[in-house]
Amino acid sequence: MIDTSAFQGKKAAYYTLGCKLNFSETSTFGKMLSELGVQTAQKGERADICLINTCSVTDVADHKCRQAIHRMVREHPGAFVVVTGCYAQLEPERISRIEGVDLVLGSNEKANLVQYLSDGFVGRDSIATFIAQKTKDIKTFAPSCSRGNRTRYFLKVQDGCDYFCTYCTIPYARGFSRNPSIASLVAQAEEAAREGGKEIVLTGVNIGDFGKTTGERFIDLVKALDAVEGISRFRISSLEPDLLSDELINYCAHSRAFMPHYHIPLQSGSDTVLRLMHRHYDRQLFADKIHRIKDLLPDAFIGVDVMVGCRGETPECFEETFEFLDSLDVTQLHVFPYSERPGTSALKIDYVVSEHDKKLRSQRLLELSDQKTESFYARHIGQTAEVLFEKAPRGKAMHGFTRNYIRVELSAADAKPEYDNQLMSVVLGDFNHDKSALCASLKD
Repeated sequence: MIDTSAFQGKKAAYYTLGCKLNFSETSTFGKMLSELGVQTAQKGERADICLINTCSVTDVADHKCRQAIHRMVREHPGAFVVVTGCYAQLEPERISRIEGVDLVLGSNEKANLVQYLSDGFVGRDSIATFIAQKTKDIKTFAPSCSRGNRTRYFLKVQDGCDYFCTYCTIPYARGFSRNPSIASLVAQAEEAAREGGKEIVLTGVNIGDFGKTTGERFIDLVKALDAVEGISRFRISSLEPDLLSDELINYCAHSRAFMPHYHIPLQSGSDTVLRLMHRHYDRQLFADKIHRIKDLLPDAFIGVDVMVGCRGETPECFEETFEFLDSLDVTQLHVFPYSERPGTSALKIDYVVSEHDKKLRSQRLLELSDQKTESFYARHIGQTAEVLFEKAPRGKAMHGFTRNYIRVELSAADAKPEYDNQLMSVVLGDFNHDKSALCASLKD
């Protein structure tokens, strides 16, 4: 039983680290607390409740999580502090020993965050409680479809992963692959439409693996969402190349609302390294998927994840990766230096890349990414495009994205508050001052 009176008039502060899935979940937590009468603390206000949603994809992420926890405790003395997320699942005891932390929830328990918070907030004591089930026992699915302070909604369609790549701790942090039904997800999308949402991003850990729980297929989810009235745009946050079927590519190329925008993790362009990583594809399959998308959608934006300096990546293997990516018609590279994670089988691989070489390799790939993105943007200068604009501070330029994810800037002189969450036709101009967007003028 939740004592709602204990929450009336209280204020909460939120801090999220990591992926879009985490941001979606935090936004949902905020919405749940708001329904109990909890207000979001504004900048400079002291909160009664603090929630930190953590990431553990690298040791740097772990360090940032600890810093965030200490900062929240310091800035909100006396607040009830809750820590959840991947780092909380992997290191609950360590987090519970941080002074000021009251409650640590693992991946299985965050679905019942409000109940745990109610129990702890009302009858709190000075000893932190940590609750985190073992990976095999993580079976709950916490629904999430929220936008927080953003224009786009983020719909969680799947959680967990069964792949167990040698470098990764995510399956241990989030459990095995699981999902809700298509019907429940369609209902959440319809609710977002009733709230005025126009764009939804599908989030998850391994989205293409959708269906393990319900016996359904991801392509059928896509088709069902495509029929939701009121939602003009859907984006798929990330799809493993081996799960990106030709059927899905073909459907999205001709769909009503799925955008010409893909994010596909490669990790390495060397088959030797891909085998060491225990990835489920080779470079030829990856190249075939890129060619298939570009044959059907020449202007599609394609983002690619690349891991640099993992164990076993010799200089020759890195050169294979660089040359492979240079040869592909992709738009942007998301470059991540490899970080050793305790308990992963990658630690058994003998060849270790120095931090110096990781930095040099990362820099080369980032420069390649900048070249590809700039070239992609430049091809669209002078074209007319539809942009979904996002709210901007008064007197500042507005930004938004085209269907194929080109970031667009509308000058402060032309921007108006009523343009927020509106689809508007613009003419794409030249690059802005830092080349992060194309300047635009409203089409008459």
